[in-house]
Amino acid sequence: MRTRAADPLLILVQSYIDDHLRRVRGASAHTVRAYGHALRLFFLFLAAHTRRSVADLRLHDITVDRVLAFLDDLESARRNTASTRNCRLAAIRGFVEHLLRHDVTCASQYQRILALRGKKARTRVIEYLEPEQVRAVLAQPNRRAPLGQRDYALLLFLYNTGARVGEALALSSADLHLTPPRHVRLLGKGNKERICPLWAETGAALSRIVDSSALERRVFRNVRGDAFTRDGVAHALRKYVALAAREVPALRRHRVTPHVLRHSCAVALLQAGVDVTVIRDYLGHASVATTSRYISTNVQMKRNVLDAFWRRAGIVRGPERGWRPTASLLQFLESL
Repeated sequence: MRTRAADPLLILVQSYIDDHLRRVRGASAHTVRAYGHALRLFFLFLAAHTRRSVADLRLHDITVDRVLAFLDDLESARRNTASTRNCRLAAIRGFVEHLLRHDVTCASQYQRILALRGKKARTRVIEYLEPEQVRAVLAQPNRRAPLGQRDYALLLFLYNTGARVGEALALSSADLHLTPPRHVRLLGKGNKERICPLWAETGAALSRIVDSSALERRVFRNVRGDAFTRDGVAHALRKYVALAAREVPALRRHRVTPHVLRHSCAVALLQAGVDVTVIRDYLGHASVATTSRYISTNVQMKRNVLDAFWRRAGIVRGPERGWRPTASLLQFLESL
């Protein structure tokens, strides 16, 4: 049996997270947390099935049979969906690729794991809000109060730019250019930078909360002056959606998260006739295929296509002639 020194599994875990994900791939903090959580679940599963502690696990414990057993356990015991199962598998495969680069002695063992493919999952319809629904939500923050100004600026910024919530929370004053032409520099996945234009209203809202004397300070902060958190943004958004639902009851059918505002931005751009490749760059998507998902989910665009098809098909009937009585019939009726 290998000794601890000859079997540096935990060292490779740390190098995968710190060196590969963070430094080489430039993965976002959200991705790092998701991959780390998936590996934690996998190692806890291995520890339970080998009856050893996580610290005592070895490289040879990571086999294709145990990976498959873990994936089955996710669905049966944890009730995870096929989509979540595939995400966990992606994290494991990424880690195994890292192992293959550092431990060729188990190459055949790793290759069998890398050959695993995800389970076909049902594609969910993308959740988004129509512009009038977004306007109803934006009308809720009390812009006379400091927190209301912050919330209004944040929600308007998310809708204007289609930024991921992590991108917005990482924003500093130095990233903003609030005089014409107004724009913001966003740092997205893989450390990819992009420039997004800002509406005049967005620039005005941001100027009310930005501390121009501290360029490196986060733009969106909580009541203590610390950086605003994802949970804080989600809580504020839920509150305003609940208030807006009193006036727009259709909002009650939606589960509105900060990412829904990103989807809403994409769909509004499509409805405005913006080319899908432009939207790809606007949102920071790696592939136009990701952006194209919004086309299939927008019902209004499908209605417009159907109306155009109906007109082109020429099936529309002309106006029917109204019935009019003949002169002889009128004479007959008058004689009765």
